[in-house]
Amino acid sequence: MAELKFMKPALKEKTTACCGPAQGALQEPGEMSGNTSLPPGKQGRPAWVTGTLTTEAGPISIVSTDLTMSDFWEHVKCRTSAFRNNYAVNPGLYAVGEPDKNSAVLISANYKLSFDALREALKGLHVWVLVLDTKGINVWCAAGKGTFGTDELIRSIFSTRLDSVVNHRKIIVPQLGAPGISAHQVRKSSGFTVCYGPVKAKDISRYISAGYKATKEMRTITFPLIDRLILTPMEINPAMKQYYPAYSLAMLAIFGLQPAGIYFREALVDGLPFLLLGLISVLAGGLITPALLPYIPFRSFAIKGWLTGTLLVIFSLKFTALFSQMNTVLLIFTYLFFPLASSYIALQFTGATTFTGMSGVRKELKIAIPLYIAGIVVSLVLLLVFKLGAWGLL
Repeated sequence: MAELKFMKPALKEKTTACCGPAQGALQEPGEMSGNTSLPPGKQGRPAWVTGTLTTEAGPISIVSTDLTMSDFWEHVKCRTSAFRNNYAVNPGLYAVGEPDKNSAVLISANYKLSFDALREALKGLHVWVLVLDTKGINVWCAAGKGTFGTDELIRSIFSTRLDSVVNHRKIIVPQLGAPGISAHQVRKSSGFTVCYGPVKAKDISRYISAGYKATKEMRTITFPLIDRLILTPMEINPAMKQYYPAYSLAMLAIFGLQPAGIYFREALVDGLPFLLLGLISVLAGGLITPALLPYIPFRSFAIKGWLTGTLLVIFSLKFTALFSQMNTVLLIFTYLFFPLASSYIALQFTGATTFTGMSGVRKELKIAIPLYIAGIVVSLVLLLVFKLGAWGLL
């Protein structure tokens, strides 16, 4: 999802990086959105547009720096559902406060959650915000995918006639979008100089006041526990909606299947422990691994998830009576399948962290995916052996 080149390899709570997510960052991390639609406000315009400002390039919408309860509720839905797949603003030039020809120009993506984080942090400032058409994807992800890129930035500069709106020739590109922008090409084609802004939007005012200079603190991103926990629903929800129902039906069918048909009592009694193990795997990979991310050994997310899943499986089998009647084949299946499930879910969290990069993710996927496929095949064989043995055919 969000795989970028410039990430530092060290696993730390505080990491200096060119790109990476952070709450309150110039662009929000690890989330994607689909098309470009404007939530309607009064008189057919978005509620966060408070008026228009006349410029030589035409009227420009003025946006509010105050978020409403509706905005906050939409943010919750973005964190917890597929609502984020349709949460974007129209690209173009916007005004914050009462900017003039000497005001700074900030570059943003058109993912609404990112746009909201930026405009809220600009309270009291008078600046221009140039929103690129990133197909509703945040800056960090869009830079990796190419939609927040040099060509789109140049196109937007010309299409909005930015050179007639401001006298200066400087634009502030979010630091998290650096991998997608070729500064020298932008300057050569448009005449505008790219300045890479601070990681966090709250530092924009100090950054501009300092003459477009960032301190080490402004270049440093933190990814503490609370930020990691906020992002976990984005992995837990898809797992519970897409995978767990199908998995549960398959387990109930397997354990209820008898030569004479499907017996619901056997399906429930014998399948219940494995339904619980499925839930444990989701929590291990989607919640516990992200929460303990800096402290679990190894850099690989797949290995982190596998270790967490294995420990929880061992704990569950040791201290839960439901698993006391497992035979050897089912035990082998349990120790093979569920840690791999946890590993797979944990691997999805790479798109929401500062701990990995594009090349690292590709390398990890190249190794992990064949192992996942092999693990599924072996798991199915073990379940077949179990059923044939239970029916007295082996």
